[in-house]
Amino acid sequence: NSRGASSLLKDSIPITEFSASGPFECHDLLRRGFTSVKNELMPSHPLELSEKNFQLNQDKTNFATLRNIQGLHASLKLQMEFRAVKQVQRLPFLHSSNIALDTLRGNDECIGFEDILNDPSQSEVMGEPHMMMEYKLGLL
Repeated sequence: NSRGASSLLKDSIPITEFSASGPFECHDLLRRGFTSVKNELMPSHPLELSEKNFQLNQDKTNFATLRNIQGLHASLKLQMEFRAVKQVQRLPFLHSSNIALDTLRGNDECIGFEDILNDPSQSEVMGEPHMMMEYKLGLL
């Protein structure tokens, strides 16, 4: 076998096994980002969950309407295009606007909340580019 010991170790033991566990667990800021209490809270209003999933529900409704009007093939074709467009993104440390996805959804001519107050230069996701690429490629 020509593979090195490090690749055998990486293939056999998942990296998550090395993470600390217990009451004194250390949060890895480079890989997981800053912790937010807001993400761990339960929805405070009955409509909050519906608003979070608004775009998903809108897409499902549009696909069902398209399937009823034009047939199954139109809905499947549009879903394949959505899936292909979602996979194309910039490097993990750069902000991706997903303009192709907005064009498919018809949101390219609409101005929304995220267009005004979602400035990528003020984003908290910017991290160490080399670490983020190594993590995405599975080298860490």
